[in-house]
Amino acid sequence: MTLVQHSTYLTARSTRALWRQPAFAVATLVQPIIWLLLFGGLFRSVVELPGFAQHGSYLEFITPGVVVMTALFSSAWAGTVYIEDMNRGVMDRLLASPVRRGAMMIGTLAYQGLTTVFQTVVVVGVALLAGARFPGGLAGVAVTLVAAVLISVIVASLSNALALLLRQQEALIGISQFVVLPLQFLSSAVMDTRLSPEWVQTVARYNPVDWAVVASREALAATPDWAVVGSRLGLLVILAATMAYLGTRAFGRYQRSL
Repeated sequence: MTLVQHSTYLTARSTRALWRQPAFAVATLVQPIIWLLLFGGLFRSVVELPGFAQHGSYLEFITPGVVVMTALFSSAWAGTVYIEDMNRGVMDRLLASPVRRGAMMIGTLAYQGLTTVFQTVVVVGVALLAGARFPGGLAGVAVTLVAAVLISVIVASLSNALALLLRQQEALIGISQFVVLPLQFLSSAVMDTRLSPEWVQTVARYNPVDWAVVASREALAATPDWAVVGSRLGLLVILAATMAYLGTRAFGRYQRSL
C-alpha cells in the first residue's frame, strides 16, 4: 500500500475516535470563547493607546490571536494519543506492521488539522456574532485557517516526538506547557508587540506563533500587505515540514530503545 493509503486509514481511525466523543471537540472551545469575549470586553480601550496598531476594535485584533492560541494548546496534547497507543500495545503492533512511519505521523497531523479547522470556524463565527468585522472577507478567513493549521502541525509534530522520546504523559504535558506558554505571550496574540519591551519584539520576530498571528491579522485587514502574509506563511510551511520530518524520525529512536 502507498503512503497516501496508509495515511488515509490512520486519519480515519483518529477521526472516528473524535466522532464517537464529540464532547471533547466542544470542550476545547470553551476556553477560547471565554478568551475572546472576556478579553475583547475587558481590554477594548487598549486600542486607544498611542502606538497600538489600527485594527478597529480590540475584539477584531484579538480574534486571530485566539484562533492561533486555540490551535497551539489543542495540538500540544497531540502526543497523548501516542502514549495511549503505547500503553495499550497498539504502537508496537503498528510499528511491526507494514504501515509506513510517515503515514503514522501524517494521520495524527491530519486529525489535528481537521480539529483546528473546526475550532477556527467556530471562533471566527463567535467573533462575528459579537460584533467583529473583518474587511479581508473570505480570503482573510482562508489565510487564518491555513495559518492555524500550520501552527497546529508544528506543535503537534513536536508533541508527537516528545511522546515517542519520553513515553510518559506527565512529562509530555509538563514540557508542552513549558513550550507553548512562552510562545503565546512572546507574540502579538493578545498585545501589539510595539508596546512591548524591545527584547519581546526581538523574540516575536522568530516566534512561529507570531508569524501565524501576523499573517492572519494582516489578511483580515482592509488593505492586506500580501508580501507580509506570504513571507509568514512561507516560514510556517518550512518549519511545519521540518518538524513533521523530525517527528517521524523519532519513531526510530523509540524502536531502538525497546
